[in-house]
Amino acid sequence: MGTRSWLFGLLALTLACEGSIGTPDGIERQGPGIDTGADTGAGADAGTDAGAGTGGDPGQCADGPLANPVPNCSPEPLPSTGDIHADCVGRINQFRWECQCLPPLVRWADGEACTDSNAEYDSVNGVHASFYDMACGSGGRAQNECPGWGSNDQVITGCLQAMWDEGPEDGDPNTVNGHYESMASTSYTQVACGFFTTPSGSVWGVQNFD
Repeated sequence: MGTRSWLFGLLALTLACEGSIGTPDGIERQGPGIDTGADTGAGADAGTDAGAGTGGDPGQCADGPLANPVPNCSPEPLPSTGDIHADCVGRINQFRWECQCLPPLVRWADGEACTDSNAEYDSVNGVHASFYDMACGSGGRAQNECPGWGSNDQVITGCLQAMWDEGPEDGDPNTVNGHYESMASTSYTQVACGFFTTPSGSVWGVQNFD
């Protein structure tokens, strides 16, 4: 089964837990006073290959950021650097640039050890438990989470794509948009990605925006 078919198959399923969207693994978002579900991550220098996948036309960014993301934007994932933290930040920035002409977020390297710990803590204590119990960074931040995915690669390629696909807030209380809002926000300047693989082999991915 191809990657796209696999992702659509996941999206066809729904979770009962609050803040999740249609994947059996779930993606969650947490921010100050928010529990709507969202997660994401990608490399700091990525997002310049606007012709990859079904990303936008390079010329579309001549006038700066777009008011809304390019419809159905799914750029081909960038080649792995061998560093999952960098790949995660790079993927986030790829969506930001190729799909909406937004400037990149800085890779928050100093926050990665803490974010790895968040992923491990949440795998035992539940989604976003770390947001309250062992926060990384300062105020005015958000946390996106991909709990229980099949691999690091699936977090980076599948979970982050699903989050971006939510799109902007549309006023519908039955839809989740928080993951996209964190990824596309201009209020944050940096992002740290964290990963933890449980003894059973499931992967928890956390992205902290600061």
